Amino acid sequence: MNNQVQKWYDKPISKIILVSISLTWVLPYFGFVLSSFRPGDSIKRVSWWSSIATGDFIREFTFDNYSEILFAENLSRSFFNSFAVTIPSTIIPITIAAFAAYAFAFIDFKGKDIAFLFVVAMMIVPLQMSLIPLIKLFSKGAVLFGVTVIPELSINGTFVAVWFAHTGFGLPLATFLLRDFMMGLPKSVIESAKIDGASHLTTFFKLALPLSVAGIAAFATFQFLWVYNDFLVANVFLGIRPQNLVVTSHVAQLTVGNYGEAWHLRTSGAVISMIVPLIVFFSLQRFFIRGLIGGAVKG
Repeated sequence: MNNQVQKWYDKPISKIILVSISLTWVLPYFGFVLSSFRPGDSIKRVSWWSSIATGDFIREFTFDNYSEILFAENLSRSFFNSFAVTIPSTIIPITIAAFAAYAFAFIDFKGKDIAFLFVVAMMIVPLQMSLIPLIKLFSKGAVLFGVTVIPELSINGTFVAVWFAHTGFGLPLATFLLRDFMMGLPKSVIESAKIDGASHLTTFFKLALPLSVAGIAAFATFQFLWVYNDFLVANVFLGIRPQNLVVTSHVAQLTVGNYGEAWHLRTSGAVISMIVPLIVFFSLQRFFIRGLIGGAVKG
């Protein structure tokens, strides 16, 4: 299989296709970053490629867009809010999914296949369709056949509501990915632990969990980037009060709400908000790649 892949890469047409795809992805981002260093009037007047061709880009190069964003009021608070939302929203679903994945992979119980099918089905539910029911659930609770199943929580507008929402949205995918990864672990190791009399908890904490670090890191990268870059869920459950704004919401307000139609600041604001996800991605890159391919290699 590896030889076939290598032969495909060596073909000239394959290299042309890969280069074309790379340019298709990189070119818009290149123009996006360049625009963040241009004055608003210039962005409205001519395109970024025209400014490079005429040499106006060098003459008009400025950091004013970044200054307006970086020195905006409460921006540091928004970064803190983003971390306060993102870190728990990444840890909670991974913790629950790791236990569920082990159960689906190594424990035989009645209805196991149906339960896993239900988990996979939950991945299909559109996030947008779940927001209004969740808002009502978090504010009024839930009553089933006259019995209060979930009491009135009144947690809308708090970080807890966002944690619950992102946990619910991320848990099915986390369980699915980690279950597939654990299915690829060496069966002989798990069976040896059973023969030695190890309980499922011991096997989970001593063997399955340490061997699944790459898979956990892969999903953690996905979840962290998803939650940190989220705009919709944070706005719905936290609102637009200044003390509750995350980075994405704050940048959106700065570029439209507080500065009028200052949409030219969106490029610099987006570049600033991208710094943290880039650091996280490159820090976990080796685990990310190992985690993606780990589930495809059976031990």
